[in-house]
Formats: sequence, C-alpha cells, structure tokens
Amino acid sequence: MTKPIGAIVLAAGFSKRFGDSKLLAQLHNGNTVVQQTLERIAEVFPHRIVVTRPELIPQLLPLAPGTSFLAFEHAEQGMGATLAFAAQHIGDWRACLVCLGDMPFIKASTYRQIAEQIEEDSIVIPVLDSKIGNPVAFGSVYFDELGKLQGDAGGRKLITLHQSAVRELSIDDPGVLQDIDTPQELARYQDS
Repeated sequence: MTKPIGAIVLAAGFSKRFGDSKLLAQLHNGNTVVQQTLERIAEVFPHRIVVTRPELIPQLLPLAPGTSFLAFEHAEQGMGATLAFAAQHIGDWRACLVCLGDMPFIKASTYRQIAEQIEEDSIVIPVLDSKIGNPVAFGSVYFDELGKLQGDAGGRKLITLHQSAVRELSIDDPGVLQDIDTPQELARYQDS
C-alpha cells in the first residue's frame, strides 16, 4: 500500500499585527479564516495535523472534524520550532504539505496539484508571478531535518540547503500568496 501524503497546518502564531485572533476572524461567507483553510485542506488530505497553542484548541477543534490537533507549548519560539514539533509527529507519510492556518483563499485544486508533484526525495514550491508561495511540500527524506528546525525561519532553510531537490510549480491561484497579517489584508483579499 502506498504511504499517504499528509498536511501539517501551522496555527500557533500570536496574530500581533492583526490585533485579535486572525484565525477566528470572520470571512464574508460566514466561515472563520482557519475553518475555510481547514475545509479546503480536508477536501484533499485525509491525514491532517494542526499544530497550535494549547489555549486555542477548544476554539479550533469544533471547526475541523477528523483533524488531529497538537498543542505546542512553546509557540513563542517561532514558526521553525512549531514546524519542527509537528514534524516529530508525522508518522508514516511519504510527503507532507506545510500549510499556514491563515491562508483561506488557496483553492483545494491547488493543494491537489502540489500533492501530485511531490516525491519522497523532492521539495515542491508553488510559484505565482515569480513569487514563492505556500504551501510547500516536503518529501519524507526531509522529515528529520524538518524536525530539527529552530527559530522563525520555517522550512525556507531546507529550500536553500537542498536547491537541487526543489521543483518550482507554476500555479494560477493568487491564494498561494495571500496570508493574512492585518484586518486590512483580510478585507482586501476578500474583496478582490
């Protein structure tokens, strides 16, 4: 049986620039930011891990049935540390997509496109208009290195270290560049 491809969803940030929890901000369709993100990911990936701060789990759990949640007590250490914590809990996947909880406008078809391109020994990055977007997919060869990340750099360090394994995938989905850091960005992306 082929090993699955899973999704890690990073949702442990502190929303400092947003002023409130951006994950729970309402979209025009009535969903929250994180709810729509998780619904689109769930359309493609039966195996999902959301890593978040312990205090957010009671609010996020009802929004994502069938999703595994990990409580990360040290989110203040940054995105790299959060991703490392998640990577240590992956299990027997052949690859993972590292998704951000504050990117609700990525289409399910985009997640599927990226997943179709990933191999155990490759890294796939979506590119729109020469800009690198999210999510980034990592083959299982890189899981140990993901599990050792520190600080706030996230997986970008591995992209730099393993340039020969990187596949750039041209994507026609502006959602891959639309992470939400301020209420103004949320309003602008929804209305575009």
